[in-house]
Formats: sequence, C-alpha cells, structure tokens
Amino acid sequence: MFVEQFNNNIIRDVYSGPEGRLWELIMGEQIHIGGMQSSLELAKKANITSGSTGIDICCCNGAGMRFLVRFQQVEHMNGIDMTQTVVELGQKRCDELGFSRRIEFKLAEATDTGLPDAKADFVWGQDAWCYVNGKTALIAEVVRLVRPGGTIAFTDWLAGNVPMSQAEYTRVLAFMKFPSMGTLAGYSELLKANECEVIIAEDTGRFSPCIDLYVKMLAEQLGYDALKIISFDVQMFEAIIEEMAFMQTLAHEQKIIQGLIVAKKL
Repeated sequence: MFVEQFNNNIIRDVYSGPEGRLWELIMGEQIHIGGMQSSLELAKKANITSGSTGIDICCCNGAGMRFLVRFQQVEHMNGIDMTQTVVELGQKRCDELGFSRRIEFKLAEATDTGLPDAKADFVWGQDAWCYVNGKTALIAEVVRLVRPGGTIAFTDWLAGNVPMSQAEYTRVLAFMKFPSMGTLAGYSELLKANECEVIIAEDTGRFSPCIDLYVKMLAEQLGYDALKIISFDVQMFEAIIEEMAFMQTLAHEQKIIQGLIVAKKL
C-alpha cells in the first residue's frame, strides 16, 4: 500500500504552521506515538550504545536526537529535515540545552541527504517516514548512510494487518497529509532488497491507547489551547476532533498501527 499523493510543499506547510503546533500541544515535544517510552523501547531494541554516532531522518525539532544524546549518551547526531521552521526551532532548543556541538541539523530531503556513505553507526526515525515521498528511495538512502554492521531503527505509522477500504485509506492520507503509508511487510522487503537483515518488525500496540488519550485530551482538557492555535475556528476544531475519532476507530480495528522495525546492514 504505497500510494504517493502529496508533494513536499504540503508537508512543509503542516509543520511550519498551526498544524505542527497543534501536534506538539497534543503529543508533547516528542511528536510521536508513546513519547519517551517509545523512544526508550526503540533505543533498547536497537541496542543504541554510548559513544555511537547516528543520523535522524525526518528529525523535526530534534527531540529524538536530544533524547539520544541525553539518555543513551550518543556522541554525535546529524538530523535531516526538509522544513526550515522546525530545523530552526530544533537548533534553538539544542543551543539552550548546550547540545549544539553534539547535534547538527541539515535542511535536506530524506531521500537525498547529501551526507557521506557508510559513516553512521545507526539511522533513527520516529513516526516520520510516513511523510516521505518515495519509500523505495528512502530506504536506499538510509542504508547508504549506515556503516556495514550498523543499525537502522525506526517507528512509523503503518497500515495494519486488517485492510482499510480505499475510502478509509484516502481519508487518512488527506487528514494527515501523508503521501503514503507503509506496512511492516513492505518496509521489511525494501530493507532485505538493500542487503539488510531485519531483526525486529512488530506492532508496538501503542497506537490505539495513545490516540484514545489524544482525543480525550482535546475534547476534555486542551480545547481552548487548540482553538487558540487555529485562531478560534470552532468549525475547524470540530472537524479535527471528527477526523481523529475516525482514526481512533481504525486503530481499534487494527487498520492503523505504530510499527517498530530494527534492521542490520550486512
């Protein structure tokens, strides 16, 4: 289920404007399902070690890299993102925390980073590769960046084992501004085709309980804050709640999952 429908300018607009601020309000600085617990699980399963070097593809504001430097004692991270607004925000946050020498940002496409071949100990991603146009090119680039024996570790919003209808799939893509959604099997096949061994490919089980939380928070606690971000457009707020409730239903039906994948470059 790899259907490309959106261009990168649409995705840039999401994270440069109110939608990006709304996601951070709901999910926190770590804009991914499960927040820090998800990061800890991925780092543990990928065996991210002290002193290693990594690349975060689609790093957004750099929260994942700051987590890795602070809690996993990673020596150095390079972050790739195509949205200037979030890169500038990430650099500011790293400067404030004293991480600017260990964390670097580069404004670039995920499929064409311009970074050197086979230098990183690992490549990292958290719930962001769903925004990348061209999953085949993405995985080829990710594998190129990792040294032989290095690790590729990521989570992503994926289509689950229970198929969505075409109408459901199209509606999710339209709301989330995803060009496509991958699957565990699809990503695994691409990694194997690029000479990687897939170590883990699993459903984290976090999607449905987390989206339950997000919908409840918006409906019962964060309504004013969300409305402020979208200029008190009540109609838009109601539409957002409706679309999130729709995704909540799909998540409970196992049609959308958070997948976790760890692979080793041979």
